[in-house]
Amino acid sequence: MLLPQSEWNGLRDEVVAHLSRLIRIDTTNPPGNEMVLARYLDEKLRAAGIETHLYEPVPGRAAIVARLRAQSPEALPVLLLAHMDVVGVERDAWTRDPFGGEVIDGYVYGRGAIDDKGMLAVNLVALLLASRLLASGRYELTRDVVLVATSDEEAGGTIGTEWLIEQHPELMRAEFALNEGGRIRVVDGKPLYAAIQCAEKMSNVVMVTAIGPGGHASVPLPGNPVARLARAVALIAEHREPVILLPTTREFFAGLATVWPQASEGAAMADLASDDASRRERGAKVLSAIPLFDAVLRTGISPTILDAGLRHNVIPTEARATLSVRTLPGESIDDVVRRLNQLVNDPAVHVEIAHRGHDAPPSPSNSAAFGALRDSLHEIDPLIAAVPYLSTGATESAFLRRWGVPTYGILPFPLTMDDETRMHGHDERVPVEALAFGLRLVSGFVARLAVRER
Repeated sequence: MLLPQSEWNGLRDEVVAHLSRLIRIDTTNPPGNEMVLARYLDEKLRAAGIETHLYEPVPGRAAIVARLRAQSPEALPVLLLAHMDVVGVERDAWTRDPFGGEVIDGYVYGRGAIDDKGMLAVNLVALLLASRLLASGRYELTRDVVLVATSDEEAGGTIGTEWLIEQHPELMRAEFALNEGGRIRVVDGKPLYAAIQCAEKMSNVVMVTAIGPGGHASVPLPGNPVARLARAVALIAEHREPVILLPTTREFFAGLATVWPQASEGAAMADLASDDASRRERGAKVLSAIPLFDAVLRTGISPTILDAGLRHNVIPTEARATLSVRTLPGESIDDVVRRLNQLVNDPAVHVEIAHRGHDAPPSPSNSAAFGALRDSLHEIDPLIAAVPYLSTGATESAFLRRWGVPTYGILPFPLTMDDETRMHGHDERVPVEALAFGLRLVSGFVARLAVRER
């Protein structure tokens, strides 16, 4: 969007001010208490003459939908989504007040600075900017632009996006949606690539239960359930599900291969994206040794909880382990569990599904929305590689994709690995200039899809 740099600087400061205020509203989930934050958004949007709908799905929790209306819409809306809740903090481990929203040495510090209040602040200012452009009389909307802020994403989103789709579908129907989920990675001081989430793994919970004789621990017993469980978990931890190269993943590595700074890894990416089966096998072997890349190539299985026994001197009759199983789109969790039972091969150990994730179709990378993101990125920095991405983590985008709305995920801030790993960690922060980049990116996305000059 063509604006003088002085205006972008003022808008950047506006984003920083809003973000600092949002961070100071504690929306740690549980309990959430997002209503205070939602009322803040409602006040700012209404003051700009933007239509809002404020809901309370359960007491204290909130959902807000704001709509900037086109006079004669030519297409379904474009939707900007972000969530208001944040994960908890260990205050003693922070060097800054996690709910202070302080601006220090070019960073905004606080819980939610990255996930997801930074994006919420950017979406807010992008909508306010679009409203101001319309008021100038020089521009018009070709479709409605909708801002959605939800509760409960950090706990699954059942009273967030899913609730809005079920209870108020008329407000959520859109042609495209933009959400968190991807990343813009900074390498050697420059943004290297933008991974645009087009698909995501499904989160499943699997229980491993071992049974056997119990008794006093002074008499060791064969078939001890704790020992059986330990053997089973060790086998599962070493197990690797087969590589499945989805179209999104193939495009991802093909794009990264063109910019990746490490030569052998870049060559492996090109091999993996090739039409030659032997090259694909060679590339998969190299990239499987890198956990972040391995996780997008296959279903991932992580033991997370062990539960056995009540006293040190009592052998329990049952021991259990919890597995987090992230299946690739289109892969059956039933098939995964069947393979794990065959692997363990112990009649006293049972692997069963405790919670089944719900699959969602991928969003196409040849859509107008993906193109708008790519072109907006290249307007800011022509050297960034914009690639479709299968994310290993779960987002609320899955609800929209299952409902038929192609949804694209991008955390719109160029971040180093150090800053990105602070998300859900200690001293979470976002660079002020990254917020400026994010505002230009989201504003450009909106402009390309919904704004034209009169």
